[in-house]
Amino acid sequence: MSKNILILSGSPRRGGNSDILCDRFMEGARESGHRAEKVFLRDKNIGYCIGCEACHQNNGVCVQKDDMAEILGKMIAADVIVMATPVYFYTMDAQMKTLIDRCVARYTEISNKAFYFIATAADGEKRSLERTIEGFRGFLYCLEGAQEKGIVYGSGAWKKGDIKESPALNEAYEMGRHA
Repeated sequence: MSKNILILSGSPRRGGNSDILCDRFMEGARESGHRAEKVFLRDKNIGYCIGCEACHQNNGVCVQKDDMAEILGKMIAADVIVMATPVYFYTMDAQMKTLIDRCVARYTEISNKAFYFIATAADGEKRSLERTIEGFRGFLYCLEGAQEKGIVYGSGAWKKGDIKESPALNEAYEMGRHA
Protein backbone atom coordinates (compact mmCIF):
# COMPACT_ATOMS: atom_id res chain seq x y z
CA MET A 1 0.00 0.00 0.00
CA SER A 2 1.43 3.33 -1.06
CA LYS A 3 1.96 5.88 1.69
CA ASN A 4 2.13 9.66 1.64
CA ILE A 5 5.50 10.58 3.18
CA LEU A 6 6.45 14.11 4.20
CA ILE A 7 10.13 14.80 4.88
CA LEU A 8 10.89 17.95 6.86
CA SER A 9 14.51 18.94 6.33
CA GLY A 10 15.63 21.38 9.02
CA SER A 11 19.09 21.83 7.56
CA PRO A 12 20.08 25.43 6.92
CA ARG A 13 22.38 24.10 4.17
CA ARG A 14 20.99 22.55 1.03
CA GLY A 15 23.03 19.39 0.58
CA GLY A 16 24.14 19.43 4.22
CA ASN A 17 24.58 16.14 6.04
CA SER A 18 21.04 15.84 7.42
CA ASP A 19 19.62 17.00 4.08
CA ILE A 20 21.60 14.29 2.27
CA LEU A 21 20.04 11.71 4.59
CA CYS A 22 16.60 13.11 3.80
CA ASP A 23 17.26 12.57 0.10
CA ARG A 24 18.36 8.97 0.74
CA PHE A 25 15.23 8.29 2.80
CA MET A 26 13.14 9.75 -0.02
CA GLU A 27 14.96 7.63 -2.61
CA GLY A 28 14.22 4.44 -0.68
CA ALA A 29 10.59 5.43 -0.13
CA ARG A 30 9.98 6.22 -3.79
CA GLU A 31 11.63 2.97 -4.91
CA SER A 32 9.09 1.16 -2.71
CA GLY A 33 6.22 2.93 -4.46
CA HIS A 34 5.47 5.57 -1.83
CA ARG A 35 4.76 9.20 -2.56
CA ALA A 36 7.44 11.29 -0.87
CA GLU A 37 7.92 15.04 -0.69
CA LYS A 38 10.71 16.95 1.00
CA VAL A 39 10.10 20.40 2.46
CA PHE A 40 13.35 22.30 2.91
CA LEU A 41 12.47 24.53 5.87
CA ARG A 42 15.12 27.12 5.04
CA ASP A 43 13.18 27.97 1.87
CA LYS A 44 10.01 28.63 3.85
CA ASN A 45 8.91 31.70 5.72
CA ILE A 46 7.95 30.44 9.19
CA GLY A 47 7.59 32.99 11.96
CA TYR A 48 8.04 32.19 15.63
CA CYS A 49 4.96 31.34 17.67
CA ILE A 50 4.07 34.47 19.63
CA GLY A 51 1.86 32.69 22.15
CA CYS A 52 -1.17 34.85 21.41
CA GLU A 53 -3.53 31.83 21.41
CA ALA A 54 -5.58 33.31 18.57
CA CYS A 55 -5.40 29.97 16.77
CA HIS A 56 -7.47 28.42 19.55
CA GLN A 57 -10.20 31.00 18.95
CA ASN A 58 -9.99 30.77 15.12
CA ASN A 59 -10.37 27.01 14.49
CA GLY A 60 -6.63 26.49 14.13
CA VAL A 61 -5.98 29.49 11.90
CA CYS A 62 -2.87 31.37 12.96
CA VAL A 63 -2.79 35.16 12.73
CA GLN A 64 0.60 34.96 11.02
CA LYS A 65 0.36 34.80 7.26
CA ASP A 66 3.36 32.70 6.33
CA ASP A 67 4.17 29.24 4.97
CA MET A 68 3.30 27.33 8.13
CA ALA A 69 -0.37 26.83 7.21
CA GLU A 70 0.69 25.02 4.03
CA ILE A 71 3.18 22.84 5.91
CA LEU A 72 0.63 22.00 8.61
CA GLY A 73 -1.78 20.92 5.89
CA LYS A 74 0.87 18.60 4.48
CA MET A 75 1.63 17.20 7.94
CA ILE A 76 -2.04 16.47 8.55
CA ALA A 77 -2.38 14.77 5.14
CA ALA A 78 0.77 12.64 5.53
CA ASP A 79 0.82 9.03 6.66
CA VAL A 80 4.50 9.24 7.56
CA ILE A 81 6.50 12.27 8.74
CA VAL A 82 10.29 12.40 8.75
CA MET A 83 11.88 15.11 10.88
CA ALA A 84 15.55 15.82 10.19
CA THR A 85 17.94 18.25 11.83
CA PRO A 86 21.61 18.93 12.19
CA VAL A 87 22.80 19.25 15.78
CA TYR A 88 25.14 22.18 16.33
CA PHE A 89 24.80 22.93 20.04
CA TYR A 90 23.32 19.82 21.64
CA THR A 91 19.79 19.89 20.27
CA MET A 92 17.72 20.45 17.14
CA ASP A 93 18.31 23.57 15.10
CA ALA A 94 16.13 26.68 15.17
CA GLN A 95 14.33 25.88 11.92
CA MET A 96 12.98 22.59 13.28
CA LYS A 97 12.13 23.94 16.72
CA THR A 98 10.25 26.87 15.19
CA LEU A 99 8.24 24.45 13.05
CA ILE A 100 7.37 22.31 16.09
CA ASP A 101 6.26 25.34 18.10
CA ARG A 102 4.02 26.52 15.26
CA CYS A 103 2.22 23.16 15.16
CA VAL A 104 0.27 24.33 18.21
CA ALA A 105 -2.44 25.76 15.93
CA ARG A 106 -3.54 22.33 14.67
CA TYR A 107 -1.55 19.74 16.62
CA THR A 108 -4.68 17.74 17.48
CA GLU A 109 -5.11 17.05 13.76
CA ILE A 110 -1.60 15.58 13.42
CA SER A 111 -2.84 12.23 14.66
CA ASN A 112 -2.10 8.58 13.95
CA LYS A 113 1.14 9.26 12.10
CA ALA A 114 4.32 7.23 11.83
CA PHE A 115 7.45 9.29 12.56
CA TYR A 116 11.10 8.85 11.66
CA PHE A 117 13.88 11.04 13.01
CA ILE A 118 17.19 11.96 11.39
CA ALA A 119 19.87 13.79 13.35
CA THR A 120 23.45 14.55 12.36
CA ALA A 121 26.35 15.92 14.40
CA ALA A 122 30.10 16.31 14.30
CA ASP A 123 30.49 14.37 17.54
CA GLY A 124 31.18 10.73 16.82
CA GLU A 125 29.08 9.50 19.74
CA LYS A 126 25.45 8.51 19.16
CA ARG A 127 24.62 9.51 22.71
CA SER A 128 25.38 13.15 21.86
CA LEU A 129 22.27 13.07 19.66
CA GLU A 130 19.92 11.71 22.32
CA ARG A 131 18.97 15.16 23.64
CA THR A 132 17.68 15.99 20.16
CA ILE A 133 15.79 12.72 19.89
CA GLU A 134 14.21 13.37 23.29
CA GLY A 135 13.05 16.76 21.96
CA PHE A 136 11.37 15.01 19.04
CA ARG A 137 9.81 12.50 21.41
CA GLY A 138 8.42 15.34 23.50
CA PHE A 139 6.65 16.62 20.40
CA LEU A 140 5.24 13.15 19.66
CA TYR A 141 4.01 12.89 23.25
CA CYS A 142 1.58 15.71 22.41
CA LEU A 143 0.21 13.96 19.31
CA GLU A 144 -2.55 11.38 19.50
CA GLY A 145 -1.57 8.02 18.03
CA ALA A 146 1.97 9.11 17.03
CA GLN A 147 4.35 6.20 16.55
CA GLU A 148 8.13 6.45 16.51
CA LYS A 149 9.25 4.06 13.77
CA GLY A 150 12.97 4.68 13.42
CA ILE A 151 15.99 6.90 13.98
CA VAL A 152 18.98 7.59 11.77
CA TYR A 153 21.95 8.71 13.84
CA GLY A 154 24.38 10.57 11.58
CA SER A 155 27.18 11.01 14.09
CA GLY A 156 30.74 11.91 13.15
CA ALA A 157 29.75 14.21 10.28
CA TRP A 158 31.62 17.49 10.73
CA LYS A 159 32.02 18.89 7.22
CA LYS A 160 29.35 19.13 4.57
CA GLY A 161 29.25 15.78 2.79
CA ASP A 162 30.98 13.75 5.53
CA ILE A 163 27.80 11.72 5.94
CA LYS A 164 28.41 10.11 2.54
CA GLU A 165 31.08 7.94 4.21
CA SER A 166 28.77 6.88 7.05
CA PRO A 167 26.60 3.77 7.49
CA ALA A 168 23.78 6.28 8.17
CA LEU A 169 23.49 6.81 4.40
CA ASN A 170 22.33 3.23 3.85
CA GLU A 171 20.26 3.25 7.06
CA ALA A 172 18.25 6.23 5.77
CA TYR A 173 17.69 4.51 2.44
CA GLU A 174 16.52 1.27 4.09
CA MET A 175 14.19 3.10 6.48
CA GLY A 176 12.67 4.87 3.50
CA ARG A 177 12.18 1.55 1.71
CA HIS A 178 10.38 0.09 4.72
CA ALA A 179 8.43 3.16 5.80
